[in-house]
Amino acid sequence: MITTVLDYAQLHIGPEELYEQMGYGENLPDKDVVQETEAMTAEISTLIRPQFCFFITKGELDSRQHVLHAMGRQLQVGRIISRQLKGSSAFAFFVATAGMDFERFQQRLAKENDMVRVFLADAIGSVIAEKTADRMEESLQRCIDDYGWRHTNRFSPGYCGWHVSQQQLLFPMFGIEHPCDVCLTPSSLMVPIKSVSGVVGLGRDVRKLEYSCGLCNFKDCYKSYKRRKKKE
Repeated sequence: MITTVLDYAQLHIGPEELYEQMGYGENLPDKDVVQETEAMTAEISTLIRPQFCFFITKGELDSRQHVLHAMGRQLQVGRIISRQLKGSSAFAFFVATAGMDFERFQQRLAKENDMVRVFLADAIGSVIAEKTADRMEESLQRCIDDYGWRHTNRFSPGYCGWHVSQQQLLFPMFGIEHPCDVCLTPSSLMVPIKSVSGVVGLGRDVRKLEYSCGLCNFKDCYKSYKRRKKKE
């Protein structure tokens, strides 16, 4: 298993990505929001240590039953994900997280009851987790370059028909109790909250789509803005 700890600068987060996550789309927020966002990102950049881990394993995809068999487990990934993983020669399972330092930062803001800062931190944390997962994909691609392989989009429990309860099957596959120091609640939510887990298909005959959000119509998806943008 490969584990990597990053710093904020390595995430390459642009302010426009933060404003998009906040709901501004391609528009700029007002001056006060811009200033508060800049101040918060400066503060966050000094305290967080996001990290990711992943491992590669063989598996067998049952495209009729929409089940991925790997390491003795049957992951019911659903029709949408099964279709996108089809043709994979192997699979990478991953966890990426903004980290516990960021979780504690959010908890402190919640106790201070400053709802504006709570909102900003929530948006920034979501971007941090996704950008950490982006860095994971880059590291993964370097690992498979020698095979001439490509990788699919990443897919997570809780999206595209893969029930979130399947986290309980996914996490033990890492062989350690808390991969990247992320743990699961009894309801299968991750702590730190700003974390991403899932699977990526690998092989010569797979591809990564420009927008994974084009695969389904889940209106509350965390990438729903990009799906709407593509349709415009």
